[in-house]
Amino acid sequence: MRKIELNKRQELILEIVKENGPITGEHIADQLNLTRATLRPDLAILTMAGFLDARPRVGYFYTGKSGTQLLTENLKKLYVKDYQSIPVVVNENVSVYDAICTMFLEDVGTLFVVDERSILMGVLSRKDLLRASIGKQELTSIPVHIIMTRMPNITMCHKEDLLIDIAKVLIDKQIDALPVVKETEQGFEVTGRITKTNITKAFVSLAHD
Repeated sequence: MRKIELNKRQELILEIVKENGPITGEHIADQLNLTRATLRPDLAILTMAGFLDARPRVGYFYTGKSGTQLLTENLKKLYVKDYQSIPVVVNENVSVYDAICTMFLEDVGTLFVVDERSILMGVLSRKDLLRASIGKQELTSIPVHIIMTRMPNITMCHKEDLLIDIAKVLIDKQIDALPVVKETEQGFEVTGRITKTNITKAFVSLAHD
């Protein structure tokens, strides 16, 4: 993704194109008393970022799009499939103790519970495991399917979903991660996970990539 913030020279270029477009690169350079070669990187950035449009033998046009509009457009180009990570799963028959160990070792806040076919059966959060740990219960003898959130009360997503939509789901439901699933005849196969960290990295890339 491209930077939305512009330097002073790039802002001047936009103003010139707004007032005089279509205008060639040579004419823009003349107005700024600079060489065409000096301006070439700025024109490339403005065109690639969507502020300007360029047509051969005609010149540069101002697209009329603000930085906010361009940011919104870029957000709508981010898909789950490009930022999902490897899912951390446990079998439905493992103990709560083993699940706690897995969560600690993998340093995650959510575990996806699957059967032997990798079909999603439930979700375990830190809160689920914490609640199960309170009291005098023997954690090695309690299977996770007793305490997990079960289907159909699980929020899922697909690799083709927009990241901005999934971000809203995470905020609205106050959860940390969603399983990325693929629908099969047996059920929903877990193929990945999308977390608040994944989404944060994607949004930061809008300004720094």
